[in-house]
Amino acid sequence: MNKEDLIYVAGHSGMVGSAILRKLEAGGFTNILTFTSSELDLRKQSDVDMMFEKYLPQYVFLAAAKVGGILANDNFKAEFIYDNLSIATNVIHFAYKFGVRKLINLGSSCIYPKFAEQPMKEEFLLTGKLEPTNEAYAIAKIAALKMCNFYYQQYGSEFITIMPPNLYGYGDNYNLETSHVLPALIRKFVLAKALSENNFDLIRENFKKYPIGFGNNRDDYNYSDNEIIEILDKIGINKFKVELWGSGTIRREFEHADDIADAAFEVAQRISSSEIGDFLNVGTGSDITIGELAYMIKELTGFKGEIEFDSIGLSGTPQKLLDSSRAFDLGIKPKIELRDGIKEILKGF
Repeated sequence: MNKEDLIYVAGHSGMVGSAILRKLEAGGFTNILTFTSSELDLRKQSDVDMMFEKYLPQYVFLAAAKVGGILANDNFKAEFIYDNLSIATNVIHFAYKFGVRKLINLGSSCIYPKFAEQPMKEEFLLTGKLEPTNEAYAIAKIAALKMCNFYYQQYGSEFITIMPPNLYGYGDNYNLETSHVLPALIRKFVLAKALSENNFDLIRENFKKYPIGFGNNRDDYNYSDNEIIEILDKIGINKFKVELWGSGTIRREFEHADDIADAAFEVAQRISSSEIGDFLNVGTGSDITIGELAYMIKELTGFKGEIEFDSIGLSGTPQKLLDSSRAFDLGIKPKIELRDGIKEILKGF
């Protein structure tokens, strides 16, 4: 990419898209094209067609997606498959039609079979059944990466998919009804710490800043102390204990969105489809149990109470650790340690 090239970042307001945008701006790239979802609905084929025809971007980072945690994925399968298929097929096809030089598509590690051998190599794709709770999202992501493959095979389009693990970072979703596990844990322990100190004003500010979910939101956010206690109790938080879904034994790999932005930038700058194959895992090389993660966040927030795991809750795939050796061989390695990344997020939470 050259500084004068027009670069389109799809999903620039999301956690990953905003990280990519910051990376580009830090590198001196100023000719960047962005749209809010109200300005451009990527699910509408005609609108995407007109946008590409009008602006003719040379590079595209496809970070736009409908995302959510295990509960949202399980409850809204139709929306997850429709929205994500529509976004991917429209952006990828019209990137080809209007001659985009390179497209970087952001995938998800949920594409792998539920009981895939660990760590998961790229060739394990489509070798077994998917995890049912996020099957809809996974199928859409698989379709997108295959579409990139086929456009490269048939037309020579440099459309490359990079496959990150579970992501966290600035601009994450902290709605406890739809968030992923790491931001949900951060918020639960922050709220528990505030409650244990009777800091109800801090909790009110937190409610105002982030949607609570589960039908507990209202316009004035002027909850009484007793209402706050009742709301938090319903989601498993009190002064002495935080209740969490699952057994705490499942393992997940977490990577900071800024490291994924670095990976996407590196692939766009210097790596070709011929070097990658179908797609490229871009993880950290290590994972952690949800229990270990919970105790880490509990310590970092300073909450002194107990943790109780609900073994009957949704847990998902038992382990998802990417084999990122090919990315490491290409010089793509993360820089931010998990503990350090969480500490930085807590400073501004």
